[in-house]
Amino acid sequence: MPVLKLIAANPITEAIDNLKVTGVTYDSREVKKGDAFCCVPGLKVHGNQFIEQAIANGAVCIISEEPPTTCSVPYFQVSDIGMSLAMLADHIYDYPSRKIRTLGVTGTNGKTTTTHLVQHILASTGHKVGLIGTLGARYPGQTGVATNEYQNIKHTTPQASDLHHLLFSMVEAGCTHAAMEVSSHALVQKRVCGLEFAQACLTNISQDHLDFHQTMDNYWRSKRILFEMLNASTHKNKTAVVNIDDPLSAEFLNVVDSSITKLTYAWDKADHKSVDLFVKDINFDFRGTKLTLATHVGDVAMNLALNGRFNVYNVMAAIALCLVEGVELAACKEALENFSGVSGRFEVVTTKREEQSNETEPLCIVDYAHTPDGLENVVKTARALVPPGGKLVTIFGCGGDRDASKRPQMGEIAETYSDQVYVTSDNPRSEDPQVIISNILAGIKRLQNVIVEPDRASAIERAITKANDKDVIVVAGKGHENYQILADRTIHFDDREQVAEALNKRTLISTKKTGQEA
Repeated sequence: MPVLKLIAANPITEAIDNLKVTGVTYDSREVKKGDAFCCVPGLKVHGNQFIEQAIANGAVCIISEEPPTTCSVPYFQVSDIGMSLAMLADHIYDYPSRKIRTLGVTGTNGKTTTTHLVQHILASTGHKVGLIGTLGARYPGQTGVATNEYQNIKHTTPQASDLHHLLFSMVEAGCTHAAMEVSSHALVQKRVCGLEFAQACLTNISQDHLDFHQTMDNYWRSKRILFEMLNASTHKNKTAVVNIDDPLSAEFLNVVDSSITKLTYAWDKADHKSVDLFVKDINFDFRGTKLTLATHVGDVAMNLALNGRFNVYNVMAAIALCLVEGVELAACKEALENFSGVSGRFEVVTTKREEQSNETEPLCIVDYAHTPDGLENVVKTARALVPPGGKLVTIFGCGGDRDASKRPQMGEIAETYSDQVYVTSDNPRSEDPQVIISNILAGIKRLQNVIVEPDRASAIERAITKANDKDVIVVAGKGHENYQILADRTIHFDDREQVAEALNKRTLISTKKTGQEA
């Protein structure tokens, strides 16, 4: 039987260096020769169960909160495996976040669009910028992946060892900046421990992830950790960027040291004693947004392809972050006016081509909105785009094994702003889709314009094939996702593909009817 070895080492990084550890991971399948293997507790299985596999793959030491029953290589018993994984990864990859200006964006909604806007502005002005978030990771010079394609990183904010290695790769590729979504889960689980942020941004706080955090108080406090981390960063020109229209904004600003610059943004200057960026004039239509913003360095007028009040907040956040990085306001304007949008974020899906401009079809919008606040933002924006004689049709469901309290709220919001609602499945996971749908229906007062169709593809097809040319159809909840998680399997499913197929079917049906009438 292999001999169990316990090494008491303080600091652990010194012992790791003595063992000539070259990498660290929590996934035994990804262990390479020379790696340290960290035994992270999972929801169902503890990492200790994979020690033998990790050693067989080349692990030179094991790190765990619980001593293994047998172990043929040195192991370290630690009190906090999450902290240890992060600190070791930071050390092994030579503290990469000190060498790249990492701009962290947290909040319930808007993180993905804001980080993409930041990347776009900085890249348009000659910077090499990495991106980390819900859609994946990408950066110029990434190996094995095209420049504009995303690496799959499993989480909005990756596990600590993956995150530090990713930043290390960005530094090696010559990146000067990383625009990064920072989730509440990652902050609580210490996935970002050891990172040194140059800027921290708060978009907003509304209900989400209460299945994990239990209370709203726990939720927003977890996000505030990002701003507390900003204090310890060794970067110069550190800045906190905060949406002060959010009722909790002061809680985030108050934890930031006086030596750190604070930039605030809001919709209306009149609502606050002072604000750095705000809207002076604005007009929305189906083409996008025409607006004038006031900033602390001057006013700027822009014509954007983006639409919706929520996107104006994202734009203000991105401008604030980029101004700190030395980008001129005029350059921000030029970049933003050339920004077409983010996959699955208020994305218009159409089958029309310019040479077929005589064809008509309903305006179909796919969006990732999966929280009450997110859904309300999207349907209110879509409502304003409905022309006379048209109606707003909303198709949505709610995810299984997630916060159930938001389901009736989302049902009420969909009913309030829509002329017709299709309640369907999202990612039901292990839950019965009918139970999830019943929870949604509990928030709907009048059911005469509500159609229940658990099959998401059928719901999309029914809504689009029956739609009027002037209707606006919102398909909410999954956005960029190209899969659906069922109880026993995960299948390929993309709302955008389903919408395009339904539009084509609608055209065929219309063509047949026209032929029959002729």
